Amino acid sequence: MPITLLDIIVLAVMLLSGLLAMIRGFMREILSIAAWGTAALTTLYAYQKLLPTAKTYFNNDTIATVAVIAGVFLVTLIVVSIVTVRISDMILDSRIGALDRTLGFLFGLARGLLIMVVTFLFFAWLVPDKQQPDWVRTAKSRAVLQSTGDWLLSLLPDDPENTILKRFKKTKPDEDQQTDAVPDSNDGGYAKSARDGMKSLIDGKPVAR
Repeated sequence: MPITLLDIIVLAVMLLSGLLAMIRGFMREILSIAAWGTAALTTLYAYQKLLPTAKTYFNNDTIATVAVIAGVFLVTLIVVSIVTVRISDMILDSRIGALDRTLGFLFGLARGLLIMVVTFLFFAWLVPDKQQPDWVRTAKSRAVLQSTGDWLLSLLPDDPENTILKRFKKTKPDEDQQTDAVPDSNDGGYAKSARDGMKSLIDGKPVAR
C-alpha cells in the first residue's frame, strides 16, 4: 500500500510539532499547559464573585460577564506564563537541558498525533466513508488515527453536553433546602385555639379566656 497524502500530512504535522516542542523544551510545554489550566480554573471560580462588581460598570449583563471572564483569564494567563517561562529557561540552561529538549521532541510528536486524530474524527463525522477521497481511505495512518480516536471517545461520558451543562449550571441548594424545610403557616386550616372557640360557640358554651 503506497504512502498517500494523508500519511504525508500526518508526518509533517507530527514533525513540525516535535521540532517546535524541542526548541521550547519539555518543561516549557508542560508548564504552558499548566498555565492555561490555571487560568481556566481561576476564571471558573472567580468570575461569579467579580460579576456583581462588573455589573456596576456595565449596563448589559452579557457584556459584564464577557468582560469579567476575559479579564480574569488573560491576567491570570499572563502572570502565570511569565513565571513558567523563567522556570523553563532555567531548566534549559542547566545540565538537563539536552534531556529536556529530547523529551520535548517526544511530547511534540504525541501532540501532533493528537491534533491529527481530532482533525480526522471531525472529518469522518462530516464526510461519510463512501464520500471520502481515496488518499484518506487507503492511507496507512488511517488505522492509527481511527483506533486512537475510538480510544479517546471511549474516555468521554455518554452524554458530554449535559454533563458539562450540569457542572456549570448555577444552583442554589441552600435556598432550595430552606424553602423546602420551612412549611407554609397558612396551610393546615385554623389554629387550635380558633378551632376550640368555634366549637364552643356551636355547642353554646362560653369561650374560655
